[in-house]
Amino acid sequence: MKSLKSIFIAGLLGILVTGCQKELIGPLSNNTTPPGQVSNVKVTNQSGQATLTYRLPADQDVAYVKAVYTLLSGAQREVRASFYTSQIVVDGFGDTETHTVTLYAVNKSEVASAPVEVTVKPLENAIQIAFKTLKVVPAFGGVNVSLKNEAKANLAIIPMVKHSYKGWVPLDGIYTSTTNISKNIRGLDTVPVKIAVVIRDRFLNQTDTLFEEVKPLFELPLAKNKYKAMSPVIWPGDQRADFSNAGNAGTGIAKMWDGETVNFPSCAYTPPSIIDQGPHSITFDVGQLAKFSRIVIWDYPETINGIKTWFYRGNMKNFEIWGSADPNPDGTYDSWYKLGTYQSVKPSGLPYSEMSTEDDATARAGFSWDFDINVPKLRYLRIKCLNNWQGTNFLMITEVQVYGNPN
Repeated sequence: MKSLKSIFIAGLLGILVTGCQKELIGPLSNNTTPPGQVSNVKVTNQSGQATLTYRLPADQDVAYVKAVYTLLSGAQREVRASFYTSQIVVDGFGDTETHTVTLYAVNKSEVASAPVEVTVKPLENAIQIAFKTLKVVPAFGGVNVSLKNEAKANLAIIPMVKHSYKGWVPLDGIYTSTTNISKNIRGLDTVPVKIAVVIRDRFLNQTDTLFEEVKPLFELPLAKNKYKAMSPVIWPGDQRADFSNAGNAGTGIAKMWDGETVNFPSCAYTPPSIIDQGPHSITFDVGQLAKFSRIVIWDYPETINGIKTWFYRGNMKNFEIWGSADPNPDGTYDSWYKLGTYQSVKPSGLPYSEMSTEDDATARAGFSWDFDINVPKLRYLRIKCLNNWQGTNFLMITEVQVYGNPN
C-alpha cells in the first residue's frame, strides 16, 4: 500500500505537470462556416462620422461586427462592435464626401460573413467648424489664439512663426477638448511677426492654414523683490491671509512671491470659517508704477489620497482683480480700477475633486489672467474672491507673478 507521503508527492507532481502544459491561444471555437450577413442597415450621418444600425444574423456563433473603410489620408480603418449591440460608429472622416463602408459579421472562429456595403456622407468635421472661429491677435509678449470648439472634440491647434532663415517654426501647441479656447503664446519679440495656425484631429485630418501678421505688445515680469504686503498688514475690507490656528501657521500674503508654487504653508490662505462678511479679498504692493498686462496665479493644491488636487476648496473659481496707483486708506474701491472679472474652468469638466492629466498640467503651469489695458499705470493689486470651488468665498493662492511695462 502506498504511503500517504508518496500519494501526496505523486499528486503534487501531477499538478505541476498540468500547470506547465502549454496554454493554447486561438479562436474560441472551430466553426469554418461563415455566419449570415447583417441586414436592414440604416445610416445616420454626423460630424466627421456616421452611426450605422443593423440587424444581426440569427447565427448564435457571431462574436462581433466589423466595419472597414478608407479615410481621406488613404489609410484603411477598421472598427468593431460587440454582438451585444446592434450599432457601430465609423469615424475619422475629414471631409463631407461619400465613402463606402463594408460590414462583416464575424464568428467566434474569426470567420467573416459575406460583405455588406453601405455608403456614408459625414457632416462637416469638428475641426473645420472650429477653424471658422479661429482668431490670432496681438497679446503682451506674444499672440493670442482663440476659437470655439462647440463639439468639445479633441483638437490639436498648431501655431507657427515665420523665421527668415528657418522657415515656419512650431510654437507651443494647444491640445484640448474645451469649448471656449483662448491661449496666449508668449516669448515673441515686439516686432511684426507672421503667424500660421492649423488644426488637426487624432486621425491627422487637418484644416487649411490661417495666416496673420501681428505685432506683440511689450511686457516683462515685474521683479518680485519689490512686492510687499500693505501697511497696515490687513487693508480695510480685506481678510487675514496669515491666520494662525491649528495647522495653518506660516501662511501669509508675502508667501505669494517666495518662488514656491506647490508646498504648504507657502501660500496666502484666508480663514475658511469667515463666511458672513462677503467675498474675501487681499491687497499687495507691486512696488513700482507700471502698465500692468497680466498676472499669473498659482493656486494652492490640496493633497487628497496622496494626489495633488486643484480646482478644489479655496482655489478661486469666480473672482475680480482691481488695481490702483494711490488707494484710499479707508479700503473703499473708489480709487481702484477693475482690471478684470475672471472664471476658472477645469479643462476636463470632471466632477469636484476629480482630476485629469490635462487638469493637473494646466494648474501646475499657473493661470495667466489678462488685464484691461485701457487704464493708467498702477502699483497696487487687490484680488477679490467671489466664490471658490468649494462654493464659499475664502481663497488660497500659493504664488503670483505680475507682468507689465514699467517704462
